[in-house]
Amino acid sequence: MKPSVSLRDPRFVCLVLALLSVATALFHPTLELSRPVYDHIVIVDITRSMNVADYRIKGRPTSRLETVKSALRSALRDLPCGSRLGLGLFTERKSFLLFEPIEVCSGFEVVDTAIEQIDWRMAWGADSRIAEGLYDALTQFQSYGVNLIFITDGHEAPPLNPRYKRDFSALNKGKLKGLLIGTGGLSLAPIPKFNERGEVVGFYSEDDVPHRSTFGLPPKPPSEIPGYHERNAPFGSEQVIGTEHLSSLKEDYLRQLADESGLVYRRLETAEELSADLTGPEFARFETVPADMRWLPAGLALAALMVLYGVLPFRLR
Repeated sequence: MKPSVSLRDPRFVCLVLALLSVATALFHPTLELSRPVYDHIVIVDITRSMNVADYRIKGRPTSRLETVKSALRSALRDLPCGSRLGLGLFTERKSFLLFEPIEVCSGFEVVDTAIEQIDWRMAWGADSRIAEGLYDALTQFQSYGVNLIFITDGHEAPPLNPRYKRDFSALNKGKLKGLLIGTGGLSLAPIPKFNERGEVVGFYSEDDVPHRSTFGLPPKPPSEIPGYHERNAPFGSEQVIGTEHLSSLKEDYLRQLADESGLVYRRLETAEELSADLTGPEFARFETVPADMRWLPAGLALAALMVLYGVLPFRLR
């Protein structure tokens, strides 16, 4: 006659504990916890200078835009559940919102795919008026209750006429918190030129772009403009050749815009730094959210099985 199994037998106890733990995990236990979450609207510059390849990912030259997309997708994975992320694009003078903030866990695939699909060919204009686009974003999203993340290299094209510099004083400075993130290298680099199939066919030259502003009234009095003619040459007759066909991160300019708009300037260098910036304590909103606790009974079940099949056989032997 076989002896009955004792309820105090450690093998029986471990087996029952493992079964109960697995059963508990199957019911998807949660615990209400208060933790920081983050709500952002990210606006990405998609003008042509963002195609400059002055980053490197895994040793390969990578454009500013592709680097931004890669860093954003990595940061998205680091945002805690309950956080929300909206996405928009900047070109010409406008910031266009693709979608309002979406919860990052339930909507992860949608947001991640949208970031991946951002393309410079979505641009609806060739100009790049950074200050105007930033001002437009600040006025659009003040009532959304989110933080603004505006990512750009700061390259204004055509060059800005200082007479028509955007005035941010009308804004309620500091009402909308956020970051102005600069992207690109500090050294001038050529801007790629593409054909209608999206293939690189060379780089912009000095003759391809304007090197001074010819919009509105000239920044100087007529007496100080060589070759001035009121009708035929209001900006002078001298040919101006500069470096507008090359591009670099305009860090000083972006710092100035950040100060005027009430945002905080950061430079994009690594995906880890961007993730840390987006989860900074100054942007946290505390919310009671259900935390997934399946790891606890699953861990107990694993520990019980390890004792049952790994420890007890040696002890009993």
